[in-house]
Amino acid sequence: MKTKEFHIISAFPKILDSYYNESILKRAQKDKYIKIVNHNLRDFTNDKRKTIDDTPYGGGVGMVLMIEPIYKAWKSIKQSSSFGLRMPGKKTKSLTILLTPVGKAFKQQVARDLSDYDQLIFICGHYEGVDARVNNFVDLKLSIGDYVLTGGELGAAVIIDAVTRLVHGVLGNDQSTEDESHSKEGVLEYPQYTKPETFKARLTKKWSVPDILLSGHHAKINDWRENNREK
Repeated sequence: MKTKEFHIISAFPKILDSYYNESILKRAQKDKYIKIVNHNLRDFTNDKRKTIDDTPYGGGVGMVLMIEPIYKAWKSIKQSSSFGLRMPGKKTKSLTILLTPVGKAFKQQVARDLSDYDQLIFICGHYEGVDARVNNFVDLKLSIGDYVLTGGELGAAVIIDAVTRLVHGVLGNDQSTEDESHSKEGVLEYPQYTKPETFKARLTKKWSVPDILLSGHHAKINDWRENNREK
């Protein structure tokens, strides 16, 4: 089994450590299905102040992340891994992703495509964004929605979570990813119920599980589930 690597280049590399160390992501790392590595941009600076941003050329509000520390961090990851630096025309199982509002919309099919790669490197913008020259070594730009966040770290976490669920063995039963929402384009999962069969919300109000799900008739249950998917 080959461990899938996720590398996160960030100005705030520990901002989501608690999320990566809980639940499915925690188990996936423990069992070596995946490896999540944070890279602090400030470790790739030359000055005492560890400067990673500056004012934009041409004027404007806010600060822009500088290309030099980003490139050095990216180059360090590539040189220290088995994938090496990208060469023109060379096929690789490593992909560099920039989280940006102008990126392609992240969807389940994109997650499936990304699950084929052995190494994903995320460049997380912050402040007013990143120096546009990073496009010279970025393979893919992604956005998780039509809104603005403080940084790209949340976007990276969303993508890592979605891709990890598709790694063979992580969920124990790969069928789990075939029946859930978005496993097919535009199709959402059917309603789910568990114990108790009847829940009393108030003295005069109770909610029950649909009788068909208690029938034991698997063909009819499958029909009910298919008919109750949101499409």
